[in-house]
Amino acid sequence: MTDPLEDAADLAALAEPLRRRLYRYVARSAGPVGREEAADAVGVPVHTAKFHLDRLVDDGLLEVEFRRLTGRTGPGAGRPAKLYRRSAREFAVSLPPRHYDLLGDVLAAAAAASVETRLPVDEVAPEVARNRGRELGSTHRTDSSGGPLDQVAEVLEEVGYEPRVEESRLVLDNCPFDRIAREHTTLVCGLNLDLVAGVIDGLGCRGVTASLEPSPGRCCVSARLDGPA
Repeated sequence: MTDPLEDAADLAALAEPLRRRLYRYVARSAGPVGREEAADAVGVPVHTAKFHLDRLVDDGLLEVEFRRLTGRTGPGAGRPAKLYRRSAREFAVSLPPRHYDLLGDVLAAAAAASVETRLPVDEVAPEVARNRGRELGSTHRTDSSGGPLDQVAEVLEEVGYEPRVEESRLVLDNCPFDRIAREHTTLVCGLNLDLVAGVIDGLGCRGVTASLEPSPGRCCVSARLDGPA
């Protein structure tokens, strides 16, 4: 069991604004990131990015791997590049963000609805989750000038999904209910789907559909623009 005080000390590295920007860029990237790419993304010299990225590694927030980006092997292939990715370590405070309170609210409301309707909890929970998503979407004031996927991403960002738009697809890099999802996969993945679909409804984003697309290391739900990619 991790010590919350040790976690807090490690997370103090994120108090530095540039370091925080670098962490966010690496954490939201689809794959490991090189120091040159990270430096370009936040607009600093490579040596500055290297210093802060290595500090994040020392504090357990990032991990490294070494890989030849050219794909070549053997003599003359050059030295492998040092790449950074978000650490698999889960912090008590916590990173990546978890929102078990949101899941708890949905399940509590479903239990109450079950008593009122005399239907099993698993039958009423999907509509409860969808209604909560509609509420999140309808009350959100979007700052996005982008398309419907960008609007959905704004709302889901606030509840910890770490959304990333890839052309006609919205990928959710983090499950806010990760630990419970691993133990009760069918239930929680279904509620994730209903919640995201509710957000889409609440925003009035026509032409966007949420579906289950399980993939290791991220949320089981994705959203896509209707029609060919």
